[in-house]
Amino acid sequence: MKSSHFHQILSYIILTITLTPNITTLAIRFPNPISQVTGNPPDQFLKTAIFSLGSFWRAESVFGCLDGVVRTTVGYAGGSKSNPEYRSLGDHAESVQIEYDPRVINFRQLLEIFWSSHDSRQVFGQGPDVGNQYRSIIFINGTDESRLAASSKEREQTKSRSSIVTTQIQQLGTFYPAEPEHQKFELKRNPFLLQLIGNLAEEELEKSSLAAKLNGYAAELCPTRIQSRIDGKVNEIIRKGWPILRDV
Repeated sequence: MKSSHFHQILSYIILTITLTPNITTLAIRFPNPISQVTGNPPDQFLKTAIFSLGSFWRAESVFGCLDGVVRTTVGYAGGSKSNPEYRSLGDHAESVQIEYDPRVINFRQLLEIFWSSHDSRQVFGQGPDVGNQYRSIIFINGTDESRLAASSKEREQTKSRSSIVTTQIQQLGTFYPAEPEHQKFELKRNPFLLQLIGNLAEEELEKSSLAAKLNGYAAELCPTRIQSRIDGKVNEIIRKGWPILRDV
């Protein structure tokens, strides 16, 4: 969401409309923390994918707003250090874990998003973020994933022979979730959106499908169709003056 749009939203929040002969005050009510009820499938029906493609703040935003993605978690994978931390992650890479409903989106489609969302030919970094922790990795956990990852890498390489695709395909070991302050990072920079979903507690926020989508929305990394859909939901809430956003 662009800053100009936020200024417009905030102006609605503080706006008081006086109508004659009656006086009516229009105000958005911000609630106390609530528990979120979702219509997601049971966890046993979900599949998990893990990718490294630069900063995990951005990676979580890219995948979180996709239809079929139920939860996202940023963390560390691909290295040998036990219990890595942000300031001491050893040989791990910043990664995003994606829990998804295979009836809506599949691993092949997630791979397409992976390739289109970063520069797989940059060595040990993405843009200004340079270092081993920002390397490109597809983590696999089975024969089908291995085959799909390998064939997608081959296709990516054929797009240009002038440089080498540096992406590693690596068997998944242990995924270590990152510290709470790194989860839904873009959403947390946007207090208004946090208010719209009811001030979820940290643990609920990390597991929330709605928070995953709004995290991508806040970073303006959702597909145009989804970004517009969420815009419509937010504007509807502003118009009605009731801020609980249940779904997008």
